Amino acid sequence: MATATGFDPLVASLVHLRDAIGVLSVYVPNGKYVGHPDFELKLAWLGELGTWLAKELDPAEPLVVAGDFNICPGDLDTFDPVGTAGTIFHTDAERAMLASVTGFGLTDLFRHLNPEARTFSWWDYRAGNFHKGIGLRIDLVYGATPLVARASEASIDRNARKGKLPSDHAPVVVDFADRAGGPDEEGTGRRI
Repeated sequence: MATATGFDPLVASLVHLRDAIGVLSVYVPNGKYVGHPDFELKLAWLGELGTWLAKELDPAEPLVVAGDFNICPGDLDTFDPVGTAGTIFHTDAERAMLASVTGFGLTDLFRHLNPEARTFSWWDYRAGNFHKGIGLRIDLVYGATPLVARASEASIDRNARKGKLPSDHAPVVVDFADRAGGPDEEGTGRRI
């Protein structure tokens, strides 16, 4: 991937798992704040990511694109949709670029399975925001069309965030049936 944006090349890996599911791990640059030069670089980086995905990957294949996107896709994904509107992670420009990146055939699996949930994956360390429910859903798991029907459950593991010296992020967990027709013979499915 080109580095015209000034950021290092895409730090992602494509891994083919035993069940032939491609997994792409993505970290989207933070952008610092609206108006900072890094904000424009973030938007450009997202544009390059979208171009790369459309060129290199096939949305008709089983594929997961997941990671820290540093964008709240919608109002349910933030603790205060009115107060945060237009701020970093909450701009129309970021959301438009995210829609462009995923528009080639990816579905937000958490939101697909939890259409009304106001559940967060990130909390600032300051002022006990985790315990106050002041968070964002910026860690996202997108699936290509063949995996949408296989996705059976998606959750955010808040317990992983409760330990001593935890990350400010909590893992997003998605369970898949082994085949499009349902769970495997033991009924266990696969978890990503």
